[in-house]
Amino acid sequence: MQLWILLLIPLVTCIGVGFGGERNARAIALGGSLVTLAWAAVLAMQFPHWQAEQWAYWPAPEDNAFPVLPGLGIALELGVDSVSLLLVLLNVILMPCCVLGSWVAIKERRREFYIWLLVLSTCVMGVFVARDVISFYTFFEASLVPGFFMLAIYGGPDRREASFKFFIYTFVGSLFMLLGLAYVAWQHAQQTGDWSFAISDLTAFAPTLSAGEQGWILLALMAGLAVKVPLFPLHTWLPLAHNQAPTAGSVNFAAVILKLGLYGLYVFILPMVPEAVVTWAPTIAVLAVIGIVYAALICWVQTDVKKLIAYSSVSHMGFAVLGLIALNPLGLQGSVFYMLSHGFATGGLFLCIGMMYERYHTKDLREVGGLAFKMPVWSFFFIVLVFASVGLPGLNGFVSEFLCLIGTFTAVPDAKTGYPGVLGPWFAAIAATGMILGAMYLLYMTGKLCFGPLREPADHHESEELPKDLSLREIAALAPIALICLIFGVMPWPILHAVEPVAEEVLKPYPALVESHFEQMDATAKVSLLSDTTLEGSR
Repeated sequence: MQLWILLLIPLVTCIGVGFGGERNARAIALGGSLVTLAWAAVLAMQFPHWQAEQWAYWPAPEDNAFPVLPGLGIALELGVDSVSLLLVLLNVILMPCCVLGSWVAIKERRREFYIWLLVLSTCVMGVFVARDVISFYTFFEASLVPGFFMLAIYGGPDRREASFKFFIYTFVGSLFMLLGLAYVAWQHAQQTGDWSFAISDLTAFAPTLSAGEQGWILLALMAGLAVKVPLFPLHTWLPLAHNQAPTAGSVNFAAVILKLGLYGLYVFILPMVPEAVVTWAPTIAVLAVIGIVYAALICWVQTDVKKLIAYSSVSHMGFAVLGLIALNPLGLQGSVFYMLSHGFATGGLFLCIGMMYERYHTKDLREVGGLAFKMPVWSFFFIVLVFASVGLPGLNGFVSEFLCLIGTFTAVPDAKTGYPGVLGPWFAAIAATGMILGAMYLLYMTGKLCFGPLREPADHHESEELPKDLSLREIAALAPIALICLIFGVMPWPILHAVEPVAEEVLKPYPALVESHFEQMDATAKVSLLSDTTLEGSR
């Protein structure tokens, strides 16, 4: 029941917001998000993260399963492993920060806004705790609805285009993902005689399918999940959505919704189609590396701060994808750590930009600058979060990028760990240029906004609702995020130790598969060489 309660708390809060009136909507939403955070913290303290065998289900399945159609194997099952629990914590920590950050910005239809925000939080948590395909897909698709309405109602001038682009991209991709999952469930029923939609059953069965079938399943799943990551070239919906979304919407898009795609890669693709992953990993890595470098270069020509940070997310998510498909525990640990690091750092940056926008009503780098003298507290938080995104040692971004690159760099069988890689030094080297470019454009943005002579829009007037610098409410929204970035940077091992048994469990079949893949490649090369030699001899 613990996980069902976790999902019900924000939904019950929605009822309170609906009946509490416009004036009380913010306070009720804040109270509900804090209660959700407290309940998630209690669950986290009970979680036996050190036990590898707990990776698939916790708590016990019978405590969190709700049979719907037992004859068809349909039951709503909830459970967490260390990865999903960490992502739940990411969501519930950022929710109160989003409410505080939107306190003044949302002036009309407040009740609806906070209801959509709470529903979005519920859907995202539902994806992370789902342990059956029906629940996963339902929550995955349902998250589109609050995201769409938050963007369409409360977004900027181009919100209509942004909301429909977001919805169409993700909805169409999800249909392909549904086909892939339905095919696995159908094959399971055909070959075992029993219908089951439990993720544990399908991930245990799917690797027995042929390599060709696994390849098509991987492509179907990638069509839905790569859009959410977003992986190049399916990223084009994200910059517009970020730019037009309200502050809380941008925070959720960057910090949480993008993680649904990466989490889907971890839950379905790695354990379900290992042969196809080994075959397609270099291709996926090429797309990730292109995204890293391409998005970093695009950032250089941006004058809109929100668009710049949006493109930086495309670049950063490429690192997480590389770590995930490096097929070794170090890379997978780095990828999970990157999900958390990016969520907090980039989410905090969008909060900072939202606070600046509330005062200056512009996001143009050419119109605002020198804020360190007028807004020193804001500048302090902004610089800390930029350094976290850059990957400065001592902050969370450094640990995640370093682990992803080290995992990617491993290209030959390791006698000690037994985990060979399929990517290699060239992928890591090219991706590392993205780190350098990222540092350059983020520090350039920081220099333009925080330093130099004070620049303000010509029509700027001081706000009567807001102080010149941050209020205590705004500090309360940013301080926990900045503190977490620091703690994760100097003490990463609790997170890494929690993820390690999961990584080892998920990657169990890969050493043998990768070795077999290399042997087949060598055999093919030898046959090709022999054929060429024979042909030359006959001439």
